[in-house]
Amino acid sequence: MKVATFYCEVTAIEDPPATYYQACGWHRGYFGMQVNSPSERRIIFSVWDSGGEGVSRSRVADADRVRLVAKGEEVVAGDFGNEGTGGHSHMVFGWKTGQRQKFVVTAQPSDATHTIYSGFYFHPDKQKWVLISSWSAPKEGGYMRGLYSFNEDFDGSNGQLRRKALFGNQWVRDQLGKWTELTEATFTCDGTGKADRLDRFAGVEGGQFFLSNGGFVAGFLQAGSRLDRKSAGAPPEELDLPSPLSDKSR
Repeated sequence: MKVATFYCEVTAIEDPPATYYQACGWHRGYFGMQVNSPSERRIIFSVWDSGGEGVSRSRVADADRVRLVAKGEEVVAGDFGNEGTGGHSHMVFGWKTGQRQKFVVTAQPSDATHTIYSGFYFHPDKQKWVLISSWSAPKEGGYMRGLYSFNEDFDGSNGQLRRKALFGNQWVRDQLGKWTELTEATFTCDGTGKADRLDRFAGVEGGQFFLSNGGFVAGFLQAGSRLDRKSAGAPPEELDLPSPLSDKSR
C-alpha cells in the first residue's frame, strides 16, 4: 500500500515533564506532543536527513539534507542532531491533558527522488487544521512506510512518575484516496524497557490502544505481543488541510 496520509488521535492521561507522545512516526520522521516543563508544552514535527549521520548535521552532505518548504504561524524551524539529524519544527502550545489531539502527516512525491512530508495539527482553540511544517526529503520519491506511535520519558530523571496515553482512530489513506483503518499493532520497547523496567505496558482501553511506562505500577506486556482493537467504523471527515507548499510566515 502506498501511504500518502497518516491520521492519528492521541489523548494524554498522565504526562509529567519530560514526556513525549508520538502520534505519527514513519521511516523518515516523527510528529507528536511534548511536555517540556510545568509551564511549557509543544507540538513537534521533524524529518530525518538521508545518509545515516547520527550526531552532527554539519557532517551531512548538502545532497542528503532535508529542506524546509513551508512552516505555519508561530512555528520555529531549524536543525536537530544526536538522534540522527534533520529538520526540526515546533509550535509552543498548551495542549491539554485528557483532551483528544489530532495529527496528520502527508507524503507528496515531488519528483523521482524527493518527497515532501508535511505535518498538520488540529488546533483546539482555532478549531481548524494548521500547518506545522513541510520538508523536502532527498533520496525518496515515494510514500510512507514503517508506521508507528510511542510514548517516551526523554529525560530519565523522573521515571518514578507514570506516563500514559491513548492512541485511537488511526487511519491511512493511499495515493488514490482510499482510507484504511489501523486496528492491529505490535508492542515493542527499547533497551531500558527490555532490561531494566517492568512497568511498561500496552493494551486496549475504551476501543483505543494505550501505552504506559513508569510509575512502578502493576501491568506488564511482553515485547512482541500483538494488540487488536475494534473498528471505529468511519474514516476521518474530509480533511480541510492548508497548503503544505506556501509559506506566508517566513
